[in-house]
Parts: sequence; structure tokens; C-alpha cells
Amino acid sequence: MNTKESVLKKLKNVLDPELRISVVDLGLIYDVKIDKKGKAEIIYTLTTPGCPLSEVIEMLIKSEVPGAKVTLTFDPPWDSSRMSDSAKAQLGMS
Repeated sequence: MNTKESVLKKLKNVLDPELRISVVDLGLIYDVKIDKKGKAEIIYTLTTPGCPLSEVIEMLIKSEVPGAKVTLTFDPPWDSSRMSDSAKAQLGMS
């Protein structure tokens, strides 16, 4: 059965195709909700609304968490403050 923690752990395996950093560390995962039956809903964003890799990222999320409802949002807009220290270090931002 899915838990928020188990889903986030799986999502650590989803790497941004360009940056090769997990979507979790990039701060792209806004929320994970688990219903009473254990089905996950993943709310995520992209670094920019016009990101050409949006379909790829969604496919990667769905392949890592089969059966999850995946919802894209831009509210609030993503900014680099959402990134983990590890992601910032990998990008030379720390």
C-alpha cells in the first residue's frame, strides 16, 4: 500500500531529463495525497510553463508510481528556493 513517504521515495528515482536531478530534489513535487484505498495523487509542477519535457516527466512519474493520478499545476510558480541543498550543490548554486 502506498504511503506519502513511499511515493516520495519512488519519485526520487524520477530524474529531470535535462538536469539529471530527481524531481523531488528539484522541488517539482508539490504534494502527494493518498486516498483510503492507497491510491496516490501526485501534484507537481515544472520549472517553466513552456517546458518541452512536460509529457516526458509525467510519463516518468506514472511509470514509477503506477495507477497514480498525476496533476500538473503552476500555482504557485516554481522557483529555485524549492530545491534541496543537494540539487543546488549539483548545479553549483551553493
